[in-house]
Amino acid sequence: MAAEGDFLARYRAVSNKLKKSLAKELKQQDCLQYAAFCNLAMARCEQTLFNAPGEALALTDAARLFLSSEKEIRALQAQGFDEHLQAALNCYSFAIKVYIEMNQPVMAASLCLELGNALKEMNRPGEAIVHFQRAAELQTQTPIEALLSMGEMATCKILTRDYDGALSVFTEMQLMCQERGLHLPGTTSPIGAFLDIVAKCEISRVLLLMLLEPPPQKLLPEHAQTLERYAWESFDPHSQGRRPLILNCLGESVLQMACQEKDTESLKSLQTELWPFLTAEQNHLLHLVVLERIAPSGQGI
Repeated sequence: MAAEGDFLARYRAVSNKLKKSLAKELKQQDCLQYAAFCNLAMARCEQTLFNAPGEALALTDAARLFLSSEKEIRALQAQGFDEHLQAALNCYSFAIKVYIEMNQPVMAASLCLELGNALKEMNRPGEAIVHFQRAAELQTQTPIEALLSMGEMATCKILTRDYDGALSVFTEMQLMCQERGLHLPGTTSPIGAFLDIVAKCEISRVLLLMLLEPPPQKLLPEHAQTLERYAWESFDPHSQGRRPLILNCLGESVLQMACQEKDTESLKSLQTELWPFLTAEQNHLLHLVVLERIAPSGQGI
């Protein structure tokens, strides 16, 4: 029986090498989907040999090949039914599952991010959200990476016009920075990269709140506190020494916008002044805010 078992292992190893050789040759010939099928067969061989790392690697290669095949079809503007994309999603899902079973959350998270970014690039941000969220969940031991994944979630929600959802994510990110960020002894404000993320989140949250304009009775306490920091009675740019300069600039501009809602030229001037200090995403939100002020009831958005 031992000899038989050894023979089967050797047979599978040889079979696997042949499939790997064939997959490489097919890839060189641009037969991407067939190369992907060879990698799937390799993954099954690795599974029967209880070689989880080899299985995960073969599944990942298959996923990337199916994804490349889907991109080729789209580039040619050929009629398709997303079958290669669906095959890629399945392969990524199985590979992520194998890495989780191997207790390698970092590798699993990297594949979630890879898939999320691919879907985002293919103009499918709504589908990408769940993968960025999964990545963040797998990155609990590395808060900075988790925050970056959550930032991608928020971006996708903005792209799908889910502004309430984006606001919730930015709020959660800011709270996470306060709770898990590095602090100087005797202080409550985070430092370093965490402080930068807090500043970015606060700017985006203010812009989203200006865009959404929730009624007072529906305003959550944490959002009310954020707006209060920019209220006319409480905002004093000279007393905010620890706050990044861009937040002071934004606060002053928010006040001017509130006072000059119908002054189109002033709004456009403020937009021009803030443009260099904001990210592309924040400038998009600011543009939507200006449109809201110029076109009542959200016309033009």
